[in-house]
Amino acid sequence: MTQFNHQVVWITGASSGIGEALAVAFSKAGAKLILSSRNQAELERVQSLCQGESLVLPLDVTDEAAMPALVKRAHEWQGKIDFLINNAGISQRSSCLKTDMSTYRHLFEVDVFGQIALTKLVLPIMIEQGSGHLAVTSSVAGKIGVPFRTGYSAAKHAMMGFFDALRTEVAHQSIKVTTITPGYIRTNISANAVVGDGSAYAVEDTDIRKGMSANECADVILKGLAKHKPEIAVGRGAEMHALWLKRLFPKVVFKMAAKRFHQTAAENDFK
Repeated sequence: MTQFNHQVVWITGASSGIGEALAVAFSKAGAKLILSSRNQAELERVQSLCQGESLVLPLDVTDEAAMPALVKRAHEWQGKIDFLINNAGISQRSSCLKTDMSTYRHLFEVDVFGQIALTKLVLPIMIEQGSGHLAVTSSVAGKIGVPFRTGYSAAKHAMMGFFDALRTEVAHQSIKVTTITPGYIRTNISANAVVGDGSAYAVEDTDIRKGMSANECADVILKGLAKHKPEIAVGRGAEMHALWLKRLFPKVVFKMAAKRFHQTAAENDFK
């Protein structure tokens, strides 16, 4: 994919999972990488797997005050930012009644406000250079309400809405916007998810374990970005069929989700 040759690609959440796989795939495609997450050691590990030039730039998306200096450094590294892949995020495994408001707020700080804050700082750079591509990793849960993920679903729905609306505002400025909608991908997202009190769930979901590999997911995403697709749905399980089923038969999907609630509740002891 020559479209990415010498392109500067900034990936948040780059220290594991989809972010790590995207970093390796972009590097093979000739991109120059800016790798961000909170974990510098893991970023350096990912950097060692990548080809070509890369910059490790630790970033906590909840630390908005630190962002302007980091964006300045990212921009000055190569004098441009061609892609921003907003991939940082956390998930949730707890019922509404057992989820503290502080946990809901934390989910939104990481999955929503952090992405918006970074995008707002990078967008003027792209407008000034006359080109750029913004992307966000949402989820099938950003289209369909999923049991024990009320906060996560809400956050991902918010991201779909924000970036869909942003696309309309920047289309005339040659800025592309893509929402990425993964299903079950084999990452540590469930193990790193939070439960009601904000502590770690620390369990790998069966659906995640059976999902598409992160490397295969990254390949699909790169092909979609190369074609400037506004939305990239990626996965291979039954959850992907729910995307079109909800449009045509919403009641069917609601019943399926409610049934899944009872099945999941019986199989798990969510805190």
